[in-house]
Amino acid sequence: MTTSQPKRQPIPFGKYLLLDRVNIGGMAEVWRGKQFGASGFERLVAIKRILPNIAEDEEFITMFIDEAKISVQLAHANIAQIYELGQISNSYFIAMEYIPGKDMRAIFDRCRKKGEPAPIPLVAYCVAKMCEGLDYAHRNGVVHRDIKPD
Repeated sequence: MTTSQPKRQPIPFGKYLLLDRVNIGGMAEVWRGKQFGASGFERLVAIKRILPNIAEDEEFITMFIDEAKISVQLAHANIAQIYELGQISNSYFIAMEYIPGKDMRAIFDRCRKKGEPAPIPLVAYCVAKMCEGLDYAHRNGVVHRDIKPD
């Protein structure tokens, strides 16, 4: 018999529900969320929000806002679309396109556990698509300095 963990209750967040945390870093966290609208409209989104201990850091807030303002101008198949820059209870957030699936870190970790290398065609394809998005961003004046497998 296996025991399952209780399912986390969604957290209300403005017009969104935060379903589960996807990742957390030193300055911000990303949640899988759901956006609601008129007549039963709903869609999955990614919500990036500033961590509470950073929410008072004016320099970081300025960088976060600038990130949203710059990113919203980019339209490319390999760059997540920005939907909204918002503020709830003195904390800024970015609502953006949610891309389902595993990140490369999860794939690398799984392969490492199995004692196998990551499949070269998969890695080459993912890196090529990442480079297409980075090239587009760079040609439009954006230099991304934080590329990681996860």
